[in-house]
Amino acid sequence: MTKGKYSLRQISAGGVVFRVLGSGFRICLIGRKKSGRTIWCLPKGHVEKGEPLKATALREVREETGVRGSIFSSLGSIQYSFFDLESQKNVFKTVHFFLIRYERGRLSDHDDEAEHAKWFSVENAFKHIEYPG
Repeated sequence: MTKGKYSLRQISAGGVVFRVLGSGFRICLIGRKKSGRTIWCLPKGHVEKGEPLKATALREVREETGVRGSIFSSLGSIQYSFFDLESQKNVFKTVHFFLIRYERGRLSDHDDEAEHAKWFSVENAFKHIEYPG
């Protein structure tokens, strides 16, 4: 990658929220509308100035899913690029993900950035998630 190729760089953080029920693990995904259909993905968002990555992940999970949790471990990061139509610029994005243990809260308390928040079995989460990376 050449340094000048991307006009903008973004850093985000988010999480894989899990809880243990009698029947096994559940993973929380959020649903967003895109092109008339629901896209299921992990909660994530932009790091605010001076905000630690872990704090961003917990905040974004709380806002987009309505639940609170604690960091269990880091899952590493992914990187990708895209063209932002609003700014008309190429963006290089890094997203840091954390495994987050559910503590409390209700999915119905999510903000309006997500249309839905739902618990899935691990198997069904992999079937529904839009972006496997």
